[in-house]
Amino acid sequence: MKILSIQSAVAYGHVGNSAAVFPLQRIGVEVLPVYTVNFSNHTGYGAWRGPLISPDDVRAVITGIEERGVFGEIDVVLSGYQGGEGIGDVILDAVARVKAANPSAIYACDPVMGNARSGCFVAPAIPVLLRERVVPAADIITPNQFELGFLTGTEPDTIDSTLVAVDAVRATGPRTVLVTSVERPDREEGTIEMLVADDAGAWIVQTPQLPMKANGSGDVTAALFTAHYRATGDAASALARTTSSVFDLLQTTLDAGSRELQLVESQEFYAHPRMQFEVRQLR
Repeated sequence: MKILSIQSAVAYGHVGNSAAVFPLQRIGVEVLPVYTVNFSNHTGYGAWRGPLISPDDVRAVITGIEERGVFGEIDVVLSGYQGGEGIGDVILDAVARVKAANPSAIYACDPVMGNARSGCFVAPAIPVLLRERVVPAADIITPNQFELGFLTGTEPDTIDSTLVAVDAVRATGPRTVLVTSVERPDREEGTIEMLVADDAGAWIVQTPQLPMKANGSGDVTAALFTAHYRATGDAASALARTTSSVFDLLQTTLDAGSRELQLVESQEFYAHPRMQFEVRQLR
């Protein structure tokens, strides 16, 4: 499998491609990383250095890859946080060109906008761009519950309202929707859930909610789920494997007392997930 991953990069720590690439490589996926920024560290520190890469420069890198004649071998285009408006056009153009070369290729979009605790943390134009142009062109999307609400103009909280919102966004284009950070009022205390739906059904998995915030965990989740789903076409299996790997990555990071993901230290959990959480079918 080959994945063209168009995301940010940091030298210190793990977000964007600096979070997604190694776990994908560890499960045997060939990754072609294209960087949208090249920062010293993620912006959560409040200070960082390095360039935001212009859309023209990102497009040039993608064109150079195309000129090597490999677009026909790419199975997935993956995108995450979009720093500026122009990058959306570059990604959509890349998706169209890859799909022209390989009609079986898919586009997986993590529509990063924000979360329930911090609200939106992207430029005001980005959520609208994602909702109106990018998400409808995607085959897989991996929003958190907050982002799902924005995409659909709803406020999903229960399983039923989350499924209604999932169906609404699936009607706009993407057939497979993974919802992360599902927090329903009636869930068992100290737990959090992920939910996935595709044409075959819908499934949910519950894990303990660890007392931490780890930048980049969503990027790892989107990457691993996309790869497992593309390899098997089985949403429940992809959900189980991804949940197992990401939970153990987070537990390892928490145990280490680290602010940054213990990405390398957790590599066996990607290659050999413990499958410790039950995936329950909802429909």
